[in-house]
Amino acid sequence: MTGSPSPAVAMIGLGIMGSAMSRHLIDAGFAVHGHDPAPAARAAFAAMGGCLADSAAAAAGRAEIVITCLPSAAALHAVVADLAAAPRADRVLAETSTLALDDKERARRDLAALGIVMLDCPLSGSGSQAKTRDVLVYGSGPRDAYERCLPAFRAFSRGPHHLGDFGAGSKMKYVANLLVAIHTVAAGEAFALARKAGLDPAQMFAVVADGAGGSRALQVRGAMLIADRYEPVETMPLELWRKDMRVIADFANTLGCPTPLFAACSALFNAAIASGYGTQDTAAVALVLETMAGLDRK
Repeated sequence: MTGSPSPAVAMIGLGIMGSAMSRHLIDAGFAVHGHDPAPAARAAFAAMGGCLADSAAAAAGRAEIVITCLPSAAALHAVVADLAAAPRADRVLAETSTLALDDKERARRDLAALGIVMLDCPLSGSGSQAKTRDVLVYGSGPRDAYERCLPAFRAFSRGPHHLGDFGAGSKMKYVANLLVAIHTVAAGEAFALARKAGLDPAQMFAVVADGAGGSRALQVRGAMLIADRYEPVETMPLELWRKDMRVIADFANTLGCPTPLFAACSALFNAAIASGYGTQDTAAVALVLETMAGLDRK
């Protein structure tokens, strides 16, 4: 990067998304201090040039901007409690996970008591897209704090957006992920039908993805669906995706908004987990549809 030195960034959570974000930040010249409880995630982060920290508080203590990318509300609240041990009022925390708004609001209040400004900034895009900087930031919260984070957001995303008051980002993410769920099932259903009809999956993908039936979900998951193999995970494991599905369903229910297509898709994702595919990519929902179609995967 050119101009003034980039501020230090703390990355709390070094999974599929967090590690991809960290790599882009490091490549852009940021000093990235990271923490994750998983040994494999820590080793991969250190190998890419990140600065390992023993705790969330230790990582955040070395940075002006803290980014959290976490699997659960419990993990977020644990990070907030950790930061309370070493408060620093000039920090901004950008929370990029997909979590219930009530949990994010609780974290925002707890951090405000420490003098830390929290932004609600979920990401739109899969793990494979994060690796190629093809994600969007759905930012919400105080505009001045958002603008402090913009250099970092631009380093790991192709499009940061400020959507308004705290919480607007999560609401937009729920809408986006509702469509992702439906489109992912639709892609799996299309491949099951193509296989049942005796079409070549690769040819079907090339032709359909180029026409009116194409979608980003189809493009991102195309290689997995053609191979009919869903490990290693390219987007998100089904077990973690179920958390997102519950958050969206609960949000829609609180508004009294019907989501019949989403509800139908949820049942299929749950069936995939019950069938033992929980550690596989979300695209593995196609396996349930293939079974229903009577296809022999052998």
